[in-house]
Amino acid sequence: MVWLIWLLLAVSTAAGAEDAGPAQWRSAMDAFAAQDQAQAPPQHAVLFIGSSSINFWHSLAEDFPGVPVINRGFGGSAIEDSTYYADRIVTPYHPRLIVMYAGDNDIYEGHSAQQVADDFKAFVARVRKDLPAVPVVYISIKPSVARWSLWPAMREANGLIRDWAATQHGVRFVDIAPPMLDAEGKPRAELFRDDGLHMKPAGYALWIEALRPVLAAYGFKVAQPASAAP
Repeated sequence: MVWLIWLLLAVSTAAGAEDAGPAQWRSAMDAFAAQDQAQAPPQHAVLFIGSSSINFWHSLAEDFPGVPVINRGFGGSAIEDSTYYADRIVTPYHPRLIVMYAGDNDIYEGHSAQQVADDFKAFVARVRKDLPAVPVVYISIKPSVARWSLWPAMREANGLIRDWAATQHGVRFVDIAPPMLDAEGKPRAELFRDDGLHMKPAGYALWIEALRPVLAAYGFKVAQPASAAP
């Protein structure tokens, strides 16, 4: 069942080239619904949502042992897509915490930094409509080899979101860019797959290190991974 769900998600991503807007993700939403029916997701968990960097994070449960997690990433999506489908992939789970990674594709598709920031504000507003108390954590747009030419706009979007989050209650910005850059300020190629965009485990390891204390700050006790036990 799991492999079929991931196949449907992959097909929906490919279909995105033919369809425009949130409607292209209907099959992905149907796949999530099938997954929920096959195995009910935990309530009051940490909901990871966003684009392919979340979608491909298959080891979430192992990376945050002891923390109930839900992965609702769908590759190729923009922030506005998660907002549009919040009634299907956010509200029903009643998460205690939401962690979002999105904005990467938005800039790639031609959105301005201000548009990205405004779209994130709209996502938070949509979440607050049904879940007024749930905190939202935004993982900064990552610097990557494949999209390095777009980094100035991505960095600007990060700054806008960081500054806005600092004025909000229950919104937190996590900057994962610094450890992903080398001494010359360029993306560390060893963190990425051959496509220069999607991450290897070494890249996710940096995200885990940045997020563990954040989850702890929101009351989640992250157990020590078995591999790290003495």
